[in-house]
Amino acid sequence: MARPDKAAAVAELTDQFRESNAAVLTEYRGLTVAQLKQLRRALSGNATYAVVKNTLTAIAAKEAGVEGFDAHLAGPSAIAFVTGDPVEAAKGLRDFAKAHPALVIKGGVLDGRALDAAEINKLADLESREVLLAKTAGVLKASLYQAAYLFTAPAAQAVRTIDALREKKQSIDDAA
Repeated sequence: MARPDKAAAVAELTDQFRESNAAVLTEYRGLTVAQLKQLRRALSGNATYAVVKNTLTAIAAKEAGVEGFDAHLAGPSAIAFVTGDPVEAAKGLRDFAKAHPALVIKGGVLDGRALDAAEINKLADLESREVLLAKTAGVLKASLYQAAYLFTAPAAQAVRTIDALREKKQSIDDAA
C-alpha cells in the first residue's frame, strides 16, 4: 500500500494536471535555487513551476489521462503547470532557457495533446492572444468595410450617372 504522503502528492499532481490547460516538462539540472526562484517569478502570471518526482508524476499523469510524459521522465524533472496563456508561458520558459542553458525543455502537453520540445518552441514563437485577436478584428473590420463599399457602390454609380445626365441636359439647354 502507498504511503499517505506519496498518495497525497499523486493526488495533488493529478489535480494540477486536470486544472491546467497545458503542462511543460523540463530538466533543471545545474540551476541554482536562486535561478529556480527567478524562473518561478517569471512564470507567476501564467503558470506554476514545481519540482516533481518522476514515478509520482507518471502515476498522476496516467490518472489524469495525460499521455506523452512517460518517455521524458528521466533525471531531475520539474513541470510548469500552465493555467493562463500557454503561449506566454512557453515564451517565458524559452527565454529563460536561452539565458540559462541548464534548463532543458523536454516536452509537454497542451489540451490533452502531447508536444515535444520543438513544438513548444513553435508555440513560443506565436504572437500573444491579444495580438492575434487584434489582427482578427482588423481583418473582420476590413471585410465589413469592403462589403459596405460593395453595397453602396451601385447607388453611388447611379447618382454619378444622374448628375452627368443633368449636366449634359443643362449644357444642351444653354446651347439652344
